[in-house]
Amino acid sequence: MRLERLLDMLNGTKEDPFILFAIAKEYENKGEDNISLDYYSKLIANHPNYVGTYYHLGKLYERTDNLKEAINTYNNGMLVAKNNKDQHSYNELAAAKFNLTDE
Repeated sequence: MRLERLLDMLNGTKEDPFILFAIAKEYENKGEDNISLDYYSKLIANHPNYVGTYYHLGKLYERTDNLKEAINTYNNGMLVAKNNKDQHSYNELAAAKFNLTDE
């Protein structure tokens, strides 16, 4: 039901990044990782400064054992966060990367 409402909202917008993100999370929560990945990828392609995407996409890659892509995603997100002077997001992404590479 929530997903249907989000999809309806998306149709009425110019691909609002918040709605795209919410749809990606809904699909991820339903275990539909490929569809979730499509929405996260669309977000990064069309809204590369929407920094929260990188953390959640990286976690999705981790959960699906695509560790190389997770690290690349965290690195890309760290660069975006640094360029946006978003220290909180930078630290969050750096910690996720560190935890992944420190195992």
